[in-house]
Amino acid sequence: MRKLTLALAAASLLFTLNSAVVARASTPQPLWVGTNVAQLAEQAPIHWVSVAQIENSLLGRPPMAVGFDIDDTVLFSSPGFWRGQKTFSPGSEDYLKNPQFWEKMNNGWDEFSMPKEVARQLIAMHVKRGDSIWFVTGRSQTKTETVF
Repeated sequence: MRKLTLALAAASLLFTLNSAVVARASTPQPLWVGTNVAQLAEQAPIHWVSVAQIENSLLGRPPMAVGFDIDDTVLFSSPGFWRGQKTFSPGSEDYLKNPQFWEKMNNGWDEFSMPKEVARQLIAMHVKRGDSIWFVTGRSQTKTETVF
């Protein structure tokens, strides 16, 4: 029995080694070609949504937490940042690391930050619904803050 097993194993090995290996040409996966100027120029139609439509879409839903970014979302604050750059670091972004800039921005230069009317309407709608409202910012903390 042992000789028969060895003979079958040898025959199987011979047949396995006797077959030709066929190398197939690899076909590379197509690359994403990116975009072009014509595609970048295409614009989808804008679908405007009103505060009333948002309010209607929330009818019957329980109160929720909502978050609003402060700078250039709730407030048009670009003028304050522009003044900060001109005052503290013309031509660079270093003013953003300057505590004096943030002291001014958070306390005296809020006169340059105008609240956006649509933000007021959205906040009022969420207050009326009983939602929790959070304001988020990348601003540095200062000793006193009079924003809002």
